[in-house]
Amino acid sequence: MDREELLSATPEDDGAPQKKQESPLVSLEKDLELYTDAIKEVAIEIMVEGISAHPIFIAHQHEVNIGELILNKEELNTNWTIQASTLEEFVEKGIISKEKKEPFLKVYKKPEDFMCVFVVVPEGANFIYYPYKKR
Repeated sequence: MDREELLSATPEDDGAPQKKQESPLVSLEKDLELYTDAIKEVAIEIMVEGISAHPIFIAHQHEVNIGELILNKEELNTNWTIQASTLEEFVEKGIISKEKKEPFLKVYKKPEDFMCVFVVVPEGANFIYYPYKKR
């Protein structure tokens, strides 16, 4: 057994090197690809109905208390659940502070072309922009 194998071994295993765990973002990308049409439809609905000019979607694998459930991973047999929200709700709940609202709007991408996704993982959360599929 060489040094690398020893360093990667854990007490429960047989000393064989462990495969690196796949980043959760890989499965998120697969799910967003699958969900893109439904998410875009909801984004347009949020804007057309005058609810908000800035839809935000929350992607998570556990449970969050923001937004409305639109795509349930349990029902769809996928890895990520998606909830729909708005910039206004994020400010109201203090996820985006009032002081950070303007800087956030400066980087907010055109919602007709990109979904704004707040990705929640055990290590924390962050915003990503994911392009809608081109037809």
